[in-house]
Amino acid sequence: MQLIRRLFSFRMSNPILSGLCHAFVWMFIGALILSFFLWMSGMREQDLSTYTYVVHGLSLIIGGFIAGKRSGEKGWYYGGLTGIVYGLLVLLIGFLALDASFNWKDSLQLLSAFVLAAFGGIFGVNTHRSS
Repeated sequence: MQLIRRLFSFRMSNPILSGLCHAFVWMFIGALILSFFLWMSGMREQDLSTYTYVVHGLSLIIGGFIAGKRSGEKGWYYGGLTGIVYGLLVLLIGFLALDASFNWKDSLQLLSAFVLAAFGGIFGVNTHRSS
């Protein structure tokens, strides 16, 4: 049984990378839920912008929480860095896929990504148990 646990256990030591992976997994789950919601109802894609922000916000808080918990110290710092990298990756994907340009709204989104993930990191570092 220990052999199976060792083979299938995967733990990232970098708190920012771990937080990013968790944030993108939760974003993917939220996107799937929104896709099913869009498919089952008569809504249009333009009507889902508020829900998209909610999914990104929850993903950022969870990613920051994981980053803060894994770091064990400076949760706001590691969570905030996780949020900045997450925001930059989302902006880069939007730039490449939609040919969108950078404007002042994007800097507000980066700031809010930092704040939300730092908030999650503050709570995450306080759940860290030292042995």
